[in-house]
Amino acid sequence: MIRVTENLREIRDLLAKAAADASRDPASVKLLAVSKRQTISAIYEAAAAGQIDFGENQVVEGLEKIRAVADSSLKWHFIGHLQTNKTKVVAEHFDWVHSVDRLKTAERLSRQRPASLDDLNICLQVNVDDETSKSGITVTDVADLAKRVVGLPRIRLRGLMCLPAIRDDFESQRKPFACLRRLADQLRASGIPTDTLSMGMSGDYRAAIFEGATIVRIGTAVFGPRNAT
Repeated sequence: MIRVTENLREIRDLLAKAAADASRDPASVKLLAVSKRQTISAIYEAAAAGQIDFGENQVVEGLEKIRAVADSSLKWHFIGHLQTNKTKVVAEHFDWVHSVDRLKTAERLSRQRPASLDDLNICLQVNVDDETSKSGITVTDVADLAKRVVGLPRIRLRGLMCLPAIRDDFESQRKPFACLRRLADQLRASGIPTDTLSMGMSGDYRAAIFEGATIVRIGTAVFGPRNAT
């Protein structure tokens, strides 16, 4: 039996230690529990243990969970590739979108976000390693897209997200995260306020935290193996 509560306690301790080792306030690092293909009961247990932020990368599955859990205190983050024909339901039900990589997507989210809800928090996904198999804008396109997105109504540009190629050693892991941090610094220097770096997972969270991660995305270490599709 997977003990989600105990797992959460251990992971929070690990994140806090990494932050302290990086001379950062542990409170500046948020755990995003990736609940992809996990059960509703596991989400309930995590919520009872104080977990607020949950990440989903499939629109239909995420929407089913949001409706099933029906807890307004929880925050739901969409972290997968977002097709334009799915922006409406995401704009209506999620609190965050981490994977915006086109102006058209941002414009649709802006137009479709209900006025009755708080602004939708978004991050621009950056393909820091230029991997053809992954979504995301190039490093050179970040500033231009940010300038176009930042003024759109009903959405709020919070920062940047990346999913770099797997690297085995700590120093190598830091490099793509350092790149994302520099891009965020450049945006702030140009007058575009950002406060979020969504980066780091189970295998590289320490490197991400050392480079300024504010949201770390961790799934199976919290919930155990994912259910089969």
